[in-house]
Amino acid sequence: MDGKKLGRSVGQRNALRRTLITQLFQHERIKTTRAKAQAIRAEAERMITKAKRGLAHPDPAYGIFVRRLLAGRLDSKAVVKKLFDELAPRYAERPGGYTRIYRLGLRKGDAAEMVILELVDRPSAQKGASGAQGGLLGRLRRGRSATQPKPEGQK
Repeated sequence: MDGKKLGRSVGQRNALRRTLITQLFQHERIKTTRAKAQAIRAEAERMITKAKRGLAHPDPAYGIFVRRLLAGRLDSKAVVKKLFDELAPRYAERPGGYTRIYRLGLRKGDAAEMVILELVDRPSAQKGASGAQGGLLGRLRRGRSATQPKPEGQK
């Protein structure tokens, strides 16, 4: 595979990519370093596009082929099922750009830049109070700092 070496051997790098992409599809949001997020982002987006094309293809054998192809690149059969049953239909009308990266700052200890890599249009992000809207990212989006208290009259 092309891309960053991430200070690992080929086998370790492939295992790391497989695990991170599986976790991204399973949880729809992961916290990792910027280098790792950038290394897996393009591959994760290509997998979603392949799943979309597999569902939309008129030949059902092609859909099975794509499902088996992606099952070989992910750790979990349940995640492959989620990719085809939930994620691909969710992004059917979106031409690309299924992920976003939020920068969190530097990690204590080794000063690695930490980020949140998440899928866009997540159901939990659309609910408002939970997920991204309720925590640090939600406060930053609304224009308040992380340490600034809420305005009077709000819980």
